[in-house]
Amino acid sequence: MNIIQGGVTAAKGFEAAGVEAAIKYQNRKDMAMVYSAAPCTAAGVFTGNVVKAAPVLWDKEVVSHSPSVQAVIVNSGIANACTGKQGYDCCRKTAQKAAEVLGISEDAVIVASTGVIGWQLPVDKIAAGVEKLAAAKADTLEAGTLAAEAIMTTDTISKQAAVQIELDGKTVTIGGMCKGSGMIHPNMCTMLGFVTTDIAISKELLQEALKEDVIDTFNMISVDGDTSTNDTLVVLANGLAGNPEITSKNDDYYKFKEALNYIDTTLAKMMAGDGEGATALFETKVIHADTKENARILSKSVVCSSLTKAMIYGHDANIGRIMCALGYSGVDFDPDKVELFCENDKKRIQICKDGLLTDYDEAEATEILSAPEVRVIVDMKMGDEEATAWGCDLTYDYVKINADYRS
Repeated sequence: MNIIQGGVTAAKGFEAAGVEAAIKYQNRKDMAMVYSAAPCTAAGVFTGNVVKAAPVLWDKEVVSHSPSVQAVIVNSGIANACTGKQGYDCCRKTAQKAAEVLGISEDAVIVASTGVIGWQLPVDKIAAGVEKLAAAKADTLEAGTLAAEAIMTTDTISKQAAVQIELDGKTVTIGGMCKGSGMIHPNMCTMLGFVTTDIAISKELLQEALKEDVIDTFNMISVDGDTSTNDTLVVLANGLAGNPEITSKNDDYYKFKEALNYIDTTLAKMMAGDGEGATALFETKVIHADTKENARILSKSVVCSSLTKAMIYGHDANIGRIMCALGYSGVDFDPDKVELFCENDKKRIQICKDGLLTDYDEAEATEILSAPEVRVIVDMKMGDEEATAWGCDLTYDYVKINADYRS
């Protein structure tokens, strides 16, 4: 696997654009397009929230029933959630406009939104934005970056990743972009995310690969415990790499899954580290758990805890916060066997052994937890399974950002 620079335009045949459409804000990019020169096989996963935004309902239909997908249209001003029939009609009109200017079918258009919930979208501005996007789209790295920037809301950085693999002598490229900073607590994944690839693969295997991969990537991140109404992750595969189509779980399939996992993991960690108001990426790795599912539950319990998140912000190696979060996770274990470690990329110390506080150096622990990326290792001493979850610290700025989000 070769890690390369790029995002949604890295794979052959894909173009993108990001423009200003004044959907809610002035003087900032707020609409994006991803377009494939060839029809794509599509797979998707969506929010587990019962309250689903209109574009989620639209996209689920497209992914499930359309023969192919060729375009994605995104706005980052208004979420188009809790908008009823009018909101769904706006999705249809957006798709119709994209179909008109791109010369494709209406049911080949994915529509996504993020932003304020409850407001109706200005259809005239959306239509004008689609025209601008179609005129601006290109297959360059810059065009992909503009698209990644245009889907941001409270994100502080754009999020992109790309890799290449060799399959039967053909170079296959996978690239992706996502946005996510607040309302991050997966019940699927939490984000708007778009992955593009020129691989040839069956729809059934593409969907299976995506659904399995989000379990240990986007499903393992949390910023604030809120699952959004708009969560959407779509993978588009146009087959232009020219590899023999993957129709069974052969070596090529597993090579693709590894590359997809790299993209999803990279983007997921970028979202967790860019949580609203965050100053640090907070990773918890549970090792030696009795089952894989219990390892996931335990690691997520730690990163989701408001007290452990505040602990990271205060650079305080407080074993009580971590043990408490493990204890209410719902997993049965022996607290007297647990060992805890804190580490960053340079140092590691043990803060708990056999359920008891160790004689560690507080100043050294504070130094470790002051890094921009910090980890807690939890050794359960129960078995051979492990899992990793990602979150961020909880800061004063999180409340400030969300207290006046609509203004």
